[in-house]
Amino acid sequence: MDCYVCRNNDQFDQLPPRERIAADSHWRVAHAFNTTLPGWLILVPRRHVTTIAELTDDEAAALGTWQVRLSRALHETTGCVKTYVIQFAEQEGFGHVHFHVVPRMPDIPNDHRGPAVFGYLTRPPEQGINEQHRDVLAAALQARLNPARA
Repeated sequence: MDCYVCRNNDQFDQLPPRERIAADSHWRVAHAFNTTLPGWLILVPRRHVTTIAELTDDEAAALGTWQVRLSRALHETTGCVKTYVIQFAEQEGFGHVHFHVVPRMPDIPNDHRGPAVFGYLTRPPEQGINEQHRDVLAAALQARLNPARA
């Protein structure tokens, strides 16, 4: 099996800050690599699953907590007015279940609201936010998510 998320999960300790913003035994949080929207987060299970129905009860219970914690941290860090939480896992090479936790900024144009927010994802990834900027955002989010460690 060739799974991008699992490859990253397997090398967790070597990942840059943007790929391990936060984690527990069930979930890992990364900044999207191909977005032009700062703070676009990806919440991934630490084991390979391809449908929400495959989540264990413990993974499912932690999922809701993570979505709320990430939404709060994004609000505090980016000033977003709300977050979109989206799950499809349909794109070729990205069948591993993952949740997009996307900051909806106050000044987002109407033509990029709701499902149109995916207009902020780019191809190729190098057109998105650079690695240094994503690492800075990761540090700011980590400080909000783990205040005792900051």
